[in-house]
Amino acid sequence: MLTHLRKKHYNFIKDDPVRPHLTTEWRTQFPREVFALYEDRYAEYDELLTENPLAIICVAYTDTIPTTEADLNNVGSNVAVFYTVWSYSKGAGRDIVNQSAQYIKHKRECTRFVTLSPLTSMAERFHLKNGAEFIGKHPSTQNFEYHL
Repeated sequence: MLTHLRKKHYNFIKDDPVRPHLTTEWRTQFPREVFALYEDRYAEYDELLTENPLAIICVAYTDTIPTTEADLNNVGSNVAVFYTVWSYSKGAGRDIVNQSAQYIKHKRECTRFVTLSPLTSMAERFHLKNGAEFIGKHPSTQNFEYHL
């Protein structure tokens, strides 16, 4: 089950392997959101979610494809930017990317779904394996696009 990360679980943000320096306050201020993936057995009891999340993803909304972290401050609504994702369970990273993209597609006016990824082979393998297209390399980041 995909849901917004609960305040009681904000302590998991410290586990971010990509951008641990970004504060919880910054990640959760408009135009940004943090989503968590939980086991489906809690779907009926949304208010009772107490279990640890399976994965977490942070999303910013802009009108352009960012090439730096600073670009995530450009407020917009056309581009959903997945700027960090991590999982605690095998396969949950792929699941949260797909589920959050579908959720955003139906709840917002986004026309593009892109990443702001580090320049690592792990990030590249993850996104290409999960169906994203490589769209750009920059001095400290790279972008991939998910087509829905």
